[in-house]
Amino acid sequence: MMSTDRTEQLRAIRDELVNLKESPLYDYRQRNGYFPVIGQGDHYADIMFIGEAPGKNEAETGRPFCGASGRVLDELLASIQLERTDVYVTNIVKDRPPNNRDPLKTEIDLYAPFLERQIGIIQPKVIATLGRFSMEFILRRFGAFQANQKISQLHGTVIKVRTAYGRASVVPLYHPAAALYNASQRDTLEKDFQVLKQFISAGESGTMKLL
Repeated sequence: MMSTDRTEQLRAIRDELVNLKESPLYDYRQRNGYFPVIGQGDHYADIMFIGEAPGKNEAETGRPFCGASGRVLDELLASIQLERTDVYVTNIVKDRPPNNRDPLKTEIDLYAPFLERQIGIIQPKVIATLGRFSMEFILRRFGAFQANQKISQLHGTVIKVRTAYGRASVVPLYHPAAALYNASQRDTLEKDFQVLKQFISAGESGTMKLL
């Protein structure tokens, strides 16, 4: 596959989302001058982080996790010697829900096919879910028997799933926003991120590669 193929496929998704007038969040986006937040990072990333929905900062810039939660995410990545450019970051819902409310099931159902296409294009070996909604969606999507368990039970564990492109590992994590309001959650996130280190090794050039 040519190196531009994945970029072109992701651009096609972006163009569709920009014009997704059937979305119940489209008018809200237009009224506020927001952007859809498609995703950002390495289109050949081995680790894909999936959150729930963009917030105000994200919708204003079109970039995922660019506010306070994004700073926490960057710090957590740095703790395992990774940078944002080493991974791919996106959300299930691509437009900001009003007042940062939880995404509705109808919104998740509408945007889910776009996320599924992103996963199929990038083909990550590790899917790290950020928050309860993302965890529940991904585990159900790939038929994991743990799908009905709570994030308090599953955070920091490695769950093997089968995808259309082969085997992958799902690692449920708390949402970085939780660390902004609860110091113990920050400690938990830092410990859980260490679980991702088992998939990473330093290459000869010093760059971090997935095992």
